[in-house]
Amino acid sequence: MSLWLVRHGETEWSKSGRHTGWTDVPLLTEGRAQALSDGEWLRRAVPAPALVLTSPLSRAAETCRLAGFGEGAERCDDLKEWDYGEYDGLTTDEIRAGRPGWSIWADGVVGGESAADVGRRADRVIERALGAGGDVVLFSHGHLLRVLAARWVGLPPVGGRVLALGAGGVCELGWERETRVISRWNVVVGEPQGP
Repeated sequence: MSLWLVRHGETEWSKSGRHTGWTDVPLLTEGRAQALSDGEWLRRAVPAPALVLTSPLSRAAETCRLAGFGEGAERCDDLKEWDYGEYDGLTTDEIRAGRPGWSIWADGVVGGESAADVGRRADRVIERALGAGGDVVLFSHGHLLRVLAARWVGLPPVGGRVLALGAGGVCELGWERETRVISRWNVVVGEPQGP
């Protein structure tokens, strides 16, 4: 089985670098176009997934629907983005004005979740996916999916810091024999993928 990760398409906040946690920000026109492109590609790669899960936040749920996986998709609260607490809607530069050198991975957030909290949610999603009996497609958010991929390969939640994931990016987590691996990362559908 493979675990397919889809980050929602572009939003105004993702485009401007604002941390978008639990605030429900809609897709931009280009975000909807990304979802349609992702869907065309994914339906060829995963024509009959055993399970489709989506974050309840509209940017992920709409990406799921536009990609053609909305029918039968299950809402999964564990796929919500990192709760950024008081930092929701702020850019890194705005946060660093009050906390020089701040990093979400090292310093966390005020009034929200820790990396360990997000890691526990990711672990529950992985456990559910492993029991699905086939390929699983997840529609979610940048930081949550980075943490989930880190946990898939046995890294601590903060290991997600080295896995950049753009809006509309698609990833595949799979296996090399009995070892969990990252098979593809941050594929931007419609762009050349190299040799």
